Amino acid sequence: MKLVLNFFTFFLAFFSFSNKSLSLSDYQIKRFCAKEKRVSLCIRNLKEKRSDLQKGKLIEIPITPYKR
Repeated sequence: MKLVLNFFTFFLAFFSFSNKSLSLSDYQIKRFCAKEKRVSLCIRNLKEKRSDLQKGKLIEIPITPYKR
């Protein structure tokens, strides 16, 4: 019984996760880049990363520390 439960849980988890990734919309990109110094450069870079992500290429995501 435990084997069947583990088998079912594995397949449920396997089929529930897909390879789809959600990318930022144009509005979200503009809102994110509004606080940057070079807005146009930030928008262009994020749009390029979004297109690479949609094509299935790996992208590097910078992590910004939280400032209080």
